Amino acid sequence: MTTPPWNGSTPPEPNWGPPTPPPMPPGQPPNFYDQPGQQPGQPWGSGVQPMAQPMPGNTLVTIGDIVCTQTEVITPSGRCPVGQVTWSFTDMSRTTRAIPTWAIVCAVIFFFFCLLGLLFLLAKEERTEGTVQVVVQGPGLLHQVQLPVTSVMQVQDYNARVSYARSLSASAGMGGY
Repeated sequence: MTTPPWNGSTPPEPNWGPPTPPPMPPGQPPNFYDQPGQQPGQPWGSGVQPMAQPMPGNTLVTIGDIVCTQTEVITPSGRCPVGQVTWSFTDMSRTTRAIPTWAIVCAVIFFFFCLLGLLFLLAKEERTEGTVQVVVQGPGLLHQVQLPVTSVMQVQDYNARVSYARSLSASAGMGGY
């Protein structure tokens, strides 16, 4: 392997890491948590740019792309105070019970060996498919989301989330927050 020629001075070292911070003034301890663009001595995080759309308060519940905080409901369609919205939940899923394929195959195979193979036909399997629809409506806001579900537990989870969001709206509407 050959090295490229240089003009007699020491070869430059490759820069593989993050940029080195500027030198600190004498007598001040280094702050290893400084962000780019932050001046030394500023509190941590003051050099970080704010988010494009800051969310007031903490997120209490999310339902698909709907975010609910203590003060407002945030959707891709817009924002609205939480006390002025109404919630709708529609379960459009269906659950079926059927004999699984493996049980039919085992029943046929074991039927020829002994009649106990017919017991495999007692096995049942539940399948849930479909969607649930959540609609949030307020002054100047109408947003709906359809969420796919594959189990009864998912349907119950989404229903519980909407019930919690309804309770937040009811308590905010009565001046609870």
